[in-house]
Amino acid sequence: MKPSRLFAASCVALIVTAMSFALRGAAAGSWATEFHLSNEQVGWINSTAFWGFTLAMMFGGPLCDALGMRFITGFAFVGHAAGILLTIFAWDFWSLYIGTLLFGIANGSVEAVCNPLIATLFPENKTTKLNHFHVWFPGGIVIGGLLSYALGAAGLGWKIQFATMLVPLVAYGVMFFGQVFPRTERVQQGVSTGAMFGACLHPLFLLMVGCMLLTAATELGPGQWIPNILSNAGVSGILVLVWITGLMAVGRQFAGVFVHKLSPLGMLVMSAILSCFGLYAMSHMTGGMLFVAATVFALGVCFFWPTMLGFVSETFPRTGALGLAIMGGAGMLSVSFVLPAMGRIYDQGIASRLPAGVDAAKASMDIQAAAGLETLGRVAILPAIVGFIFVVLFAARRKSPAAA
Repeated sequence: MKPSRLFAASCVALIVTAMSFALRGAAAGSWATEFHLSNEQVGWINSTAFWGFTLAMMFGGPLCDALGMRFITGFAFVGHAAGILLTIFAWDFWSLYIGTLLFGIANGSVEAVCNPLIATLFPENKTTKLNHFHVWFPGGIVIGGLLSYALGAAGLGWKIQFATMLVPLVAYGVMFFGQVFPRTERVQQGVSTGAMFGACLHPLFLLMVGCMLLTAATELGPGQWIPNILSNAGVSGILVLVWITGLMAVGRQFAGVFVHKLSPLGMLVMSAILSCFGLYAMSHMTGGMLFVAATVFALGVCFFWPTMLGFVSETFPRTGALGLAIMGGAGMLSVSFVLPAMGRIYDQGIASRLPAGVDAAKASMDIQAAAGLETLGRVAILPAIVGFIFVVLFAARRKSPAAA
């Protein structure tokens, strides 16, 4: 077993997962035009990746113990290959839907195996190493976003852009091939399956699952719509997404400093506040000022996902791979609902700004921009709610560490 190679292979697998987020976001407008879809239908297609992710997480997490991590990584590889190819050769709504679903299942399998793998490889440094691993989620979005921008500028369409994911796909397959995988931390510690399920019923764990619904929707919901929405607001939407995710990647690389200074709960309070202000500011900005607002948003969502996982893994180690799978699955499930909801709000915002009887397809860029920015602003309620919960938990923990 080579921990450094397993960690590196996990990072490359996450790059494939993340590239798909950027490329789907960039392709949304092309799909709507090419396949004659509404924004809500595009939202449903993209949401499939998230509930497919949840499906894989919920089944794949416990199966890491039963079938082994090697099997789950192989399953992820096959799912990624099938999802990429079916999407490239899609011919209608349903072929896009199924291709995206397969990709989502593969993405969930990557998270289902790699999170417990890293927690097992680095038991004394979980939150920091999980942040380092999750550097490559925003990092992969940057890679996918820049590729989309460059290939699009060269006149190459979304199908060619999707095909670029085959390169890191082959790379992580080769890196994982032949490696010996460890048993999960829960199995090594001799924690029974019954005890694992019981630990997942702790009230604080269940509360954190509920919080994960809101933090994940805050981070990933806007990210899927930003390339489409902001391109109508005087900037390149894909470059704004690249800027946001680039800042997230840098921040996660230095997560250890913040964990030491603030504690995981302190980081979550800070993240919620900045996310709320960032989304609200974006809804009131146009042109270059959108990058300023996007910077605040990026600093907010930067630590949400890995810190939620790290906090749960450190606080409830007996939940094992199942606990991490429930957290990740809940997060992605929430995004599967928020994406079409955002698409519906976007469509309604456009319709409300048009004269009666005018087709939404004829809406001007100004109308689309106003409706899209309003949609981003509506999402700011989510980090506001979860921020209040984190403040209460943080105060309770300071008063009595055993309380949280």
